[in-house]
Amino acid sequence: MGWWKEEKLDLILVPVGFLIMCIYHLFLLYRYLNCPEVTAIGYENHNKKAWVEKMLLLDAKDRGFAVAVLNGHLSASTSLSSISLVLCSLIGALLGSSSNNILTSSFILGDTSQSTSTIKYISILSFFLLAFACFVQTTRHFVHGCFLISMPTGDVPVDCIQKAVLRGSNFWAVGLRALYFATTLLLWIFGPIPMFVGSVVAVVVLYCLDINKEPMIQYSTNKTGNGGLLKRIGQELSEVVEVFEHHGRP
Repeated sequence: MGWWKEEKLDLILVPVGFLIMCIYHLFLLYRYLNCPEVTAIGYENHNKKAWVEKMLLLDAKDRGFAVAVLNGHLSASTSLSSISLVLCSLIGALLGSSSNNILTSSFILGDTSQSTSTIKYISILSFFLLAFACFVQTTRHFVHGCFLISMPTGDVPVDCIQKAVLRGSNFWAVGLRALYFATTLLLWIFGPIPMFVGSVVAVVVLYCLDINKEPMIQYSTNKTGNGGLLKRIGQELSEVVEVFEHHGRP
């Protein structure tokens, strides 16, 4: 019975917990590709596409606010990529260390062998490296979006800027998911039971956060920008002329 508790718990609970996380994210990917309006990611991307269109209605000299918004995303992605890299270095140092006292403690219910400990560290390290790579790609696409949206001539197609912003947002989402996987695997250090419970709790919480019950905002499709402004100015001038004509009558 002791052999069952110490050895087979890792062989059963850890793969099941990891499989639950994978199945949920495959389900989320399926919903996002087929019904994006029912997912929070699709709802946010819909708003970001409209945001790019509205920002391009402004003159290039007035798009400083748009660049500031993208710079905020750049700062967040840079911070998370730095944190992921630091954690990768820390885990690499622990992996190369010969002392694994925390993994051989008596309070851990599961396999505490050296080979299992190595698998734990390598698994966690892999997801932190994936998160680091995704956040670097997020920074790359947002920087590209800043260059395009601040183009002074204003002849950059809307689709190009939308593609850069949405790709950066998608890499950001994948990086966060990699951190979620890494967090559940960190619980594996304390045994397979915390890892399994953490996976189930993470799926429940993520399902509540990823579902979208709000209807898609229907933004106006006016793309004339300066044309609408000139039209409004023309209407105001016409009203002023009418006032002068009215007061100029005998």
